[in-house]
Amino acid sequence: MVASIKERRTRILLTLFLLDKDKPHLLSSKNLQQIFSLPLESPRSRGTIRLMLTDGVIVKHSEGLYQITETGIKELALFFPLVRFTVFEWDSLYRIISYEIPEKKRQLRDSLRREISGWGLGPWHRSFWLTPHPITADLERLIKNTPWQEYVQAFEGRPVVGEVKVLLEKVWGIAGLEQSYRGVFKKWHEGLSDSTLSKEAKMKLIVDHYIELLKVDPGLPRELVGENWIGYEAWDIFQEMRKILIP
Repeated sequence: MVASIKERRTRILLTLFLLDKDKPHLLSSKNLQQIFSLPLESPRSRGTIRLMLTDGVIVKHSEGLYQITETGIKELALFFPLVRFTVFEWDSLYRIISYEIPEKKRQLRDSLRREISGWGLGPWHRSFWLTPHPITADLERLIKNTPWQEYVQAFEGRPVVGEVKVLLEKVWGIAGLEQSYRGVFKKWHEGLSDSTLSKEAKMKLIVDHYIELLKVDPGLPRELVGENWIGYEAWDIFQEMRKILIP
């Protein structure tokens, strides 16, 4: 139950962000619900939206019109890291998380990994994970008064020696991620070229492929990957296609 609520909440936030974070959107639209796979007709979904309003991650403008807030974007970035640096500036700090949970407590270790899997973390060395995202406060909240607490350490700092390109490939596998984006570009092109598909069907195909890739993109800042990084190019292309296919 908890997982399904979290997934529904995250899907709503992602939909509002992908549509256009700066505008309210009509979530009751059947087309939008189909394109973004939003199951919003159940009492549970309506309860989720009420809780999201209370938590301040979305705001309601009028009946059915909702907009994601800055708080909502920060929450969403814990599941889809790319969104953070399309909005916020990087503070030039890296975060290192260390956890070494004994094999006999594998279930505890695996549950922690699932919780932090969307934080843009990459394996640096054994039991050390690196991310440019400001996640230390979220980490503190997550592990406080839990069995994880005794096993987790976190650090912040700036590198003083070493090649950034080497780090990007070693920790985040940038070359492989670039190939994944090129594969998505090909699928987008095939979908857009399919004359048998409606605009809504084309947009759903584009959204589905994009979301799957956003789940694994660590969302690295432009200062590390460069202004022409393919992930940011894909973001711009997606926005252009959205404007054409969802007027």
